Amino acid sequence: MKIIKVVTGFLEENCYILIKGNNALVIDPGDDYELIKKEIGTNNVLAVLITHHHFDHIGALESLLKDYPVDIIDYKSKKNQSIKNFSFKIIPTSGHTSDSVSFYFEQDKVIFTGDFLFRNSIGRTDLDSGNQIEMEKSISNIKKYDRDVKLYPGHGEETTLSHEIDYNIYMR
Repeated sequence: MKIIKVVTGFLEENCYILIKGNNALVIDPGDDYELIKKEIGTNNVLAVLITHHHFDHIGALESLLKDYPVDIIDYKSKKNQSIKNFSFKIIPTSGHTSDSVSFYFEQDKVIFTGDFLFRNSIGRTDLDSGNQIEMEKSISNIKKYDRDVKLYPGHGEETTLSHEIDYNIYMR
């Protein structure tokens, strides 16, 4: 699976475009729709995955859906998904928001964490629908996954679960 990161908007949100063959999934189309569309190219968009519904993660969603009228997959969706040649699990990761989820592509050993987990940090819990106790439960749960899984956060640089368990103060 090819992963394209498009950094969007003034909060520098990471939108991801996942490509297999000529099919694509878009994760968190935050802003700068024309940049996202350019990276999609001629690929067939199958669905849009939303880690949570903060404005910086869905700002270009409406524009994207006008050009690609596809399903939205988020916290209300089934836990396991298979769309053409993409298979993934939806992991509830509330804490930053009550609707936060992460998307685990087990075959590719990658998790898209949105604002739940960053390199050496976690998402804020002091915003609307944030909850520190739920964040602690989500952190405890994510530690059960393979340590060599690569994490793609909603802001900043990629990391691994191993690195976060070993060095992220919030994971201790």
